[in-house]
Amino acid sequence: MPNYRPQTIHYEAAGSRREFLARAGGGFGALALQQLLLQDGAVAADKPAGSPLSAKVGQYLAAAKNCIFLFMDGGPSHIDTFDPKPKVNEFAGKPLPDSVERVITPMGVSNNPLLISPRKWTRYGESGIPVSDWYPHVGECIDDIAVIRSCWANGLNHVGSVCQMNTGSILAGRPSLGAWVTYGLGSENENLPSFVVLLDNEKEPPGGSRVWGTGFMPATYQGTRFRNGKSPILHLASPATIGKQQQRSKLDFLDRLNRRHLDERGADSQLEARIASYELAFRMQSHAPEAVDLGQETAETQELYGLNDDHTKAFGKNCLLARRLVERGVRFIQLYSGSGSKWDAHSKIEQNHTKYCGSTDRPIAGLLKDLKRRGLLESTLVIWGGEFGRTAMSEKGDGRDHNPYGFTMWMAGGGVQGGQIIGATDDFGLHAVEDRAHVHDLHATILELMGLDHTELIYEHQGRPERATVNEGEVIGDVFG
Repeated sequence: MPNYRPQTIHYEAAGSRREFLARAGGGFGALALQQLLLQDGAVAADKPAGSPLSAKVGQYLAAAKNCIFLFMDGGPSHIDTFDPKPKVNEFAGKPLPDSVERVITPMGVSNNPLLISPRKWTRYGESGIPVSDWYPHVGECIDDIAVIRSCWANGLNHVGSVCQMNTGSILAGRPSLGAWVTYGLGSENENLPSFVVLLDNEKEPPGGSRVWGTGFMPATYQGTRFRNGKSPILHLASPATIGKQQQRSKLDFLDRLNRRHLDERGADSQLEARIASYELAFRMQSHAPEAVDLGQETAETQELYGLNDDHTKAFGKNCLLARRLVERGVRFIQLYSGSGSKWDAHSKIEQNHTKYCGSTDRPIAGLLKDLKRRGLLESTLVIWGGEFGRTAMSEKGDGRDHNPYGFTMWMAGGGVQGGQIIGATDDFGLHAVEDRAHVHDLHATILELMGLDHTELIYEHQGRPERATVNEGEVIGDVFG
């Protein structure tokens, strides 16, 4: 007869210290299991009153728990990076053939001659996808990347186009994609912001902080910009004369005053966000210093991200910080390269893109490789792109104009099937002509990869059901692995 151990009778008093400890520890495993299920998104956390950022479960079983959006501010040239066009060089110095539909650019309808692309292209990985000599390190990761060559948008200028790539609309006033993700999924970490923005210089992108704002949503879901330099988050350390208990008492008193003020004035999302930010700031004093301390990383890891090279250091630090934030449950992280439209190469594109591709190539590849070796790439969606591409026609003799009619974005990790090309532009990279993917389609796809149905993720505003994709958009099915 097999050994049989009777169950412990919990309503009887423990007969010994050993029995008491056995009963007391019986629930610890369940607590640990519950936390693991919360982290994996398998169950939803109970939502405490006044806690809109508590973790929630999406409509789908998510492949990606976190998202890192690498934004090349100003518009990188797709035909010089990920979408080679031999016809451009064949017709260099000549106008577009009459058979190609002309487009309107900020400079009007351009009949300028085509500008040669002196790039060398190499086929990388098992997929053999060509990548230019401006992105050789990223090329090494191409088998993990889905290159979407058929993107298109509506804006002609930077302010409207950056706004649309972030919010879905060329007009300001709508929530950013990161805000929608935070609204739909909440936060995995109560001690850090759920949505973080990192710039590589002090200048903000066109439109400023509105592009990571919440529009008509409560301000609680907006992005938190981390600063450049040694202290990404200011004022984390309390004065030496103020102890933790004293600070806690002051914060509780301030909270009572703020809530009394709020009760007298009704709903005020800005004030509610400010109240929540005080509490988050207090918790961050204990947890954020460790999260942003890149000195904890090995010399090999810092070299991988290019932290030892002045040219790659700024963006490399942000890429490494993004990986550390992902590890700690930050849901959505957006990194701007060349913030302030510095990729905008109306002239001297060779110098401009050599500089900015060079400053991002190693850090981006380092991020992809580091995520993969740590087992994080499968659950982290990485996106690369700008607000639009650039034309084949020359401007000012040695530059290229804006092109929202056909350009390239790419995605990796987080449920994406890498090593493939989706869609195509015409022979001159001017128009998206095959499997066209509008900004709304990109946003719908990103949301679905993160477990959110863009048709079901709704925020009621003035009696109207608002959606991240402005009630449009279709998921790009070929992206999924």
